[in-house]
Amino acid sequence: MKLIKQTGMNIEKLYNRSRLARKKYIEEKVRTIIDDVRLNGDDAVLKYTRRFDGVKLTARQLKVDESEISSAFQNITPEFVGHLKTIINNVSTYYKKQLHKPCKIKARDGVLLKEEIRPLDSVGIYIPAGTAPLVSSVYMTAVPAIIAGVKRVVIVTPPNKEGNVNPYILAVANLLKVSEIYKVGGAQAIAALALGTKTIPKVDKIVGPGNMYVTEAKRQLFGYVDIDMLAGPTELVVIANRYSNTDYVVADLEAQMEHVGGLSILLSTSKQLIKNVRMRVANGYCIYCKNMDEAVEIANRIAPEHLQILTNNAVSIAKQIRHAGAIFLGPYSPTALGDYAAGPSHVLPTMGTARFFSGLSLSSFTKTNHVIAYSKKALEKVREPLEKVANLEGMAKHAESVNIRFK
Repeated sequence: MKLIKQTGMNIEKLYNRSRLARKKYIEEKVRTIIDDVRLNGDDAVLKYTRRFDGVKLTARQLKVDESEISSAFQNITPEFVGHLKTIINNVSTYYKKQLHKPCKIKARDGVLLKEEIRPLDSVGIYIPAGTAPLVSSVYMTAVPAIIAGVKRVVIVTPPNKEGNVNPYILAVANLLKVSEIYKVGGAQAIAALALGTKTIPKVDKIVGPGNMYVTEAKRQLFGYVDIDMLAGPTELVVIANRYSNTDYVVADLEAQMEHVGGLSILLSTSKQLIKNVRMRVANGYCIYCKNMDEAVEIANRIAPEHLQILTNNAVSIAKQIRHAGAIFLGPYSPTALGDYAAGPSHVLPTMGTARFFSGLSLSSFTKTNHVIAYSKKALEKVREPLEKVANLEGMAKHAESVNIRFK
């Protein structure tokens, strides 16, 4: 690991890494793909599937049929299905607790103000399947959508060289009763979901992790469709001190580096720990902090996707953390727990966007409507101030639309 100082270009790159993420050639390639899908629909989707995934499909073959979903369980042991059910139950339990009642104000003079929470009609979920299928992303995205009440949940995922979808992805989808699955990946999948084709009807929102092309497609199509966030490579910051278990620190930092482009950063008040970790971990960064306040300040500036606090006073330190996608406390809460089994979704903000983005939640799949009902008596009470403001803005007919009710 590279030891860097708290001042200088290296640490500034960590603080401002989101500014380095976009690349012009990716932006242009993605724009071409989106325009092609907009104009040519399924034909464009099939063309890019041949080009990028190396498989030739027909429009009818894009959608996974029921027999493919059913046959997915043939090569999966009942024991593993049991493990999946345990994890899905953990995720479901967490998100069911997020269900909340809308606000409502009812005054004596005839005022009713209410917020109605409605699920989105349709959501598209992108599941990567390049170097390895992200099976966990299926339940980490679909479960909160289903609990929120989304009626149409769609999965898109790249096919393998034989034109099939990974059986584990299909098995999890089946357990969740998600049956609309398409064999398409990359920017063309995002374009199809956002714009719609003859085979793939458009959705209202797209969620899920993906590579730079997928992320750029989501950025360009935001507005045609809602998105969860613009995510980059996964990242971990570990805060540790002389009481921290070196083996745990090393294991967690190395685990994060299994991801392509993964970023691992150690913040520690122990020079000896930093020395030991640097001898054992090849990649990433170490930053020596003179005290925990300094470590907290740096962590908040980095605003990491994952933050592990492996100190003896993790709870008190966590109270000072303002910016992190997910915070893991203590020696027995590794980031891998959040990635796979704990409950909260592993779809989290990266590249410092934890300063203003949140992880996937139930509210990610809902929207609110405002309901306003006034009696004549209540309207009269606000008639004069409303008229003054409307006239100030040059909206005389707005004021008249109120006044006419009292003539």
